[in-house]
Amino acid sequence: MKLTTQTDYALRTLMFLARRGERANVADVAQLFDISVHHVAKVVNLLAKYGYVRSVRGVGGGIELARKPETISIGEIIERFEGSMHLLDCIDTDEEVCAIQSFCKLKGVLAEAERVQRSYLDGVTLADVVPGARQLVAFGARR
Repeated sequence: MKLTTQTDYALRTLMFLARRGERANVADVAQLFDISVHHVAKVVNLLAKYGYVRSVRGVGGGIELARKPETISIGEIIERFEGSMHLLDCIDTDEEVCAIQSFCKLKGVLAEAERVQRSYLDGVTLADVVPGARQLVAFGARR
């Protein structure tokens, strides 16, 4: 599985907000990671739509986590942004999508690999992957 850039930016934004612990703005995230403000804004809109981020307008506004980092699983975020994480189209369907589907043993192997991967990612929370404050500051200073 390879994550899309959008998912990558979503994870980075959430890690940034979890470390910061207070309101920030899209420009702060964009500047730290050297990402276009436009791309971060699009990701933040989706994060807000999915209930991970709260957007506050006006003076003193910005973006902040809408949930505690311990309650947000990495698997949940990836599934939201990536959609289906199936390695093959035949997994999780009884529809005939492949000529060898009726006798293929690979389907079961890949389905189990997906299950193990998802189980692992669901067990890791945003709190588990938040970088240390010094790491983030040092990273920002290099930019």
